[in-house]
Amino acid sequence: MDVIAGLLDGPRARRAFLLRSVLVPPWSIRVQDEAPLALVAVVRGHAWVVPDKAEPVRISKGDAVVLRGPDHYTVADQPATRPQALIHPDQSCTSLDGGELDWQAGTGVRTWGNAPDGVVEATLLVTGTYVARGAISQRLLAALPPVVHVQYPETDQTLIDVLANEMGKDQLGQQAVLDRLLDLLLVSTLRAWFDRSDAMPPGWYRAQSDPVVGRALLLIQHNPDRPWTLASLAAAVGMSRAGLARRFGNLVGEPPMTFLTTWRLALAADLLSETSDTLDHIARQVGYSNAFALSAAFRRERGMSPREHRLASAPRTSAQ
Repeated sequence: MDVIAGLLDGPRARRAFLLRSVLVPPWSIRVQDEAPLALVAVVRGHAWVVPDKAEPVRISKGDAVVLRGPDHYTVADQPATRPQALIHPDQSCTSLDGGELDWQAGTGVRTWGNAPDGVVEATLLVTGTYVARGAISQRLLAALPPVVHVQYPETDQTLIDVLANEMGKDQLGQQAVLDRLLDLLLVSTLRAWFDRSDAMPPGWYRAQSDPVVGRALLLIQHNPDRPWTLASLAAAVGMSRAGLARRFGNLVGEPPMTFLTTWRLALAADLLSETSDTLDHIARQVGYSNAFALSAAFRRERGMSPREHRLASAPRTSAQ
């Protein structure tokens, strides 16, 4: 598992909100869901993505755009087109005046548009929204600009087409299939963007190619439960403590033990949100000796207790 895969592994899509849009001009969708991350891809045709706090971006067939929340944005045939649909924080969809939209709902998917599926000249978009803010994703989100635009052929057109086709189905287990396909498309898109010459990837991403620091990052990610010290981590990668600390800090931007603590607490936060495991069990999974030690570190770094975090991240019923 490399660094970006490790960071994306925790906040996997879980019952992601998916919208399949079939549209002929004029059309415009206003997104005010305040989700942490969303991806819009063009299956055919073209569109404009108009963020509230960034420059508009024109996207065409095969393009993908990743939008970092919670800022609002609009997707339209032209930047000036008045919205006909609003997507709200609970993922409900209404017209501009609050009326219900004429959309079709399948298993985890909504299809909306002003044209039938068979209209060749219609723009076809797929939108996937990560509605839950997974704790591990914070490091990734902090590394992203408000809008990431990856153009064809840097994107994986096959993945876009497969996701669009699956979104047209309504079968048992479909939500799990769609979640995984959305994850694949997100990872593929971000990997293409991070690898561009004009991108400015964060230190932890650049460091994965370093033979020493990259190895240290993998050891931390794969084995957070081990009783790491700077000395044991340095020995594992064949370097002195001072040498590893200096090299890790220069490349990643923080000391190895700080990265380890952040990673452990992020894992703990995600487990608290997504499982019913006891605090003591979670503590041992992420490298703390007991629940008390984890609680003290969690409160010190995050300003709340693990119990408060679990209650705050409990799923809420939304009006679909």
